[in-house]
Amino acid sequence: MIRIIGAIVAILLAVGGGFALFLYVQSADKRAAEGAEFQQVFVVKEAVPKGTAGEAVQDFIEVDELPAIAIQPDIVTDLADLKGLVTNAELLPGEQLLQARFSSPEDLAADGEVVIPDGYQEITLALPVERVVGGEVRPGDSVGIVLSTNTRSIAANDQTAQSQFIYNGVLVTRVTAGRTLTSGDSADENREVSAFLVTLAVTASQAEKLAYGAEQQEDNNGGIWLTLQPEGVDTNGSTNRSGENIFQ
Repeated sequence: MIRIIGAIVAILLAVGGGFALFLYVQSADKRAAEGAEFQQVFVVKEAVPKGTAGEAVQDFIEVDELPAIAIQPDIVTDLADLKGLVTNAELLPGEQLLQARFSSPEDLAADGEVVIPDGYQEITLALPVERVVGGEVRPGDSVGIVLSTNTRSIAANDQTAQSQFIYNGVLVTRVTAGRTLTSGDSADENREVSAFLVTLAVTASQAEKLAYGAEQQEDNNGGIWLTLQPEGVDTNGSTNRSGENIFQ
């Protein structure tokens, strides 16, 4: 009986001691927080998929106040700094928004990975080397796209050849060089054609226009040209060019 009573007393002492320790820790945390400086910081409130554009991250985050001692050194302080960047990993709820979680598409491409922006899809164009800047286009590059028609075009353009930029800043996701095509039933009729398969990240409407342009190119009614567009490129001055204004 004495042993049982002793065991019960020991259990009560252990529970009481644990509860006292809990109260002490809570009190210490409160005392520490009361004397701490607080700072506003961007915190992830909803999981952010990998490859999300920096401009879209604001839909997934909220502003919270944390003790300065708990804030990591490379937090994002201005969302404008994320323009042109994409997330290089999935961001989870509760994370502080860190600069290290963002990269340029070019940097990801250098690591062998180009992330397709959220909401975009891919389309592939087969283009001769002279239409892909001499084969210098690489995954992760941004390109401009010029669409040309000729006088045989079936488009409703009064049979006038025309050329104009239709898109700027299109992301290249993959490039396959040196495709060889053969045509004809006999060896004498076969011919080799060098081409580059360039895959682009596009919206639905962009895909439609590019598919149309590619069909026109296949029918010799037009063509698609890519331009390399480095950061800061000036895209002003583009207009529809034809024989009526080509020398203006």
